[in-house]
Amino acid sequence: MILKNIVGLLSPGGPRGRLSILIFHRVLTQPDPLFPGEPDVARFDEIMGWVAKWFQVLPLDQAVAQLRTGTLPARAAAITFDDGYADNATNALPVLKRHGMSATFFVATSFLDGGRMWNDTLIEAIRGCSAESLDLTQAGFGSFRLGSVAEKRMAIDHLLKAIKYLDPDKRNEAVALVQRVTAATLPDDLMMTSGQVLHLRNAGMQIGAHTCTHPILASLPDDEARTEIMSSKLVLESLLKEPVSLFAYPNGKPDKDYLAKHAEMVRQAGFTAAVSTAAGVSSSATDVFQLPRFTPWDQTRLRYGIRLALNLRDVTPRIA
Repeated sequence: MILKNIVGLLSPGGPRGRLSILIFHRVLTQPDPLFPGEPDVARFDEIMGWVAKWFQVLPLDQAVAQLRTGTLPARAAAITFDDGYADNATNALPVLKRHGMSATFFVATSFLDGGRMWNDTLIEAIRGCSAESLDLTQAGFGSFRLGSVAEKRMAIDHLLKAIKYLDPDKRNEAVALVQRVTAATLPDDLMMTSGQVLHLRNAGMQIGAHTCTHPILASLPDDEARTEIMSSKLVLESLLKEPVSLFAYPNGKPDKDYLAKHAEMVRQAGFTAAVSTAAGVSSSATDVFQLPRFTPWDQTRLRYGIRLALNLRDVTPRIA
């Protein structure tokens, strides 16, 4: 009750309303030793129970509309998922329905129906490598011990950072090299099928666009960036037979992953709102094409709630 009251004071309704937008990616069937911070079903259920007590969770499009008109309810929040992982449909959806919540799922359309994102190719290649070490010195990435979970996690972290901002072609070459050297068998069911996207929508969830191939928009020529934005919208609208009005920037850091011109491209493409990964909370003064998102990493109820409450104080614009 105390945390609920604090959230209510920091997030009043009406013209002074503030919108908290939470961001998730996956909800695992069981904990993953390589990524202990990624919630499994039990953990996600626990978090949603907390959020349900402290906030009034709204569909994102409704929340944005009310933010614009100054009619948000007190303690307003929205829940989002990025990328389009299959466990969003199999694991997250039942939990959301149990708590009576809606969420928006931002889908990178090129990976539907058996595709795999480059970072997951790298992660699963390292996970499935049976060798005790990995030598990538000739490619300029160094060598790594892989004898333990901790060593594999260190290798993954290093390689993700080293490869993430490469030119897309060079990034794909680097990931293909890791896959080839590790000789690991990789999964082809990490991302949603088209049917699962439809299932989410039919269950009352919202679907948003997240580009086609999840590129760093800031690294692309303008025509390619525009195509990534618009094509993802068209693919989803063709699948869903309805307008897609919400967009999430891949990676999402303003002035690093996307620029002001990309926010304008999103507006021109016909979206009504877009979300970044900058921390903070939205007020009536926030650019609806650069809405911030934040999810705490704390493990206990009290710390998680305090972190969300502290975020409610952060209305500093972080825009491109």
